[in-house]
Formats: sequence, structure tokens, C-alpha cells
Amino acid sequence: MKYLFAAVMLASAVVGFSEAASAAGGCGPGWYRGPYGGCRPMGGPVVVAPAPVVVAPPVVVVRPRVCPYGFRWYYGRCRPI
Repeated sequence: MKYLFAAVMLASAVVGFSEAASAAGGCGPGWYRGPYGGCRPMGGPVVVAPAPVVVAPPVVVVRPRVCPYGFRWYYGRCRPI
């Protein structure tokens, strides 16, 4: 009796899940529910918003400090050697 009860429960679960999966919202295969509950066909035109334009920041090149001959850069300014 236990095995019969287990088999019936398994069969009802399989049937219950297979019907729910194929229902597709009550519209059928190839259709879906729209925002107001109506059935609409899948595969219509696809509208894609354009990607935002990303502008790279400007490249800043720092000039090296150049001191005259006989001077060296230290403590924030050119100083004699």
C-alpha cells in the first residue's frame, strides 16, 4: 500500500509540473502575456537603446623639472650643486 501511495504521489507531481511548464502563461507556445494581460506574439521587433558615449579623460603629461647646468632639483626648487 505504501508503494502504491508513493507511485500515485510521484505521478501526480510529474503531471502537475509538466502542465504548468507548458502553459506559457495561458497563451500557448510562442506567445506571452502583455502588460495588460493580453497575449502577444514573441519574436517581434527588438528595440535597443544606443550605448552612452564614453569620452576618455585627456592625457596629462607632466614635464620633468629641468634645472640649468650646475644646479640640481631638491627641496622644491633648483639649487646649486
